[in-house]
Amino acid sequence: MANFKKVNVAPEARVELHDLLSLTGAEISINNLPAGAGVPFVHSHKKNEEIYAVLSGKGRAVIDGEAVELTAGDWIRVAPAAKRQFSAAEDTALRFICIQVQENSLESYTKEDGVLEEA
Repeated sequence: MANFKKVNVAPEARVELHDLLSLTGAEISINNLPAGAGVPFVHSHKKNEEIYAVLSGKGRAVIDGEAVELTAGDWIRVAPAAKRQFSAAEDTALRFICIQVQENSLESYTKEDGVLEEA
């Protein structure tokens, strides 16, 4: 069995990568909202924080009642308990990635977790 898995994803309204990539420590979704559309519900989480990366377009997130304008290149971290809802601008679609991980679960990263291997 290979130590990696590659998939190619079509530009659907929402694609969850958990099963497609056999993820074990995160959930990642790719989301596409047409101009003027929004996620039809407000939600929060019990344990998982979410990291959003805006890939293209513009829109708005309402987080705990506060409107946050979004544009391509923006990154935003949302705590589990925060109530959130996302929408695209009236004239522009919004494409974003959402990375969901358990809050406070990261024990090491980058240099501390990396192992230099000989080629």
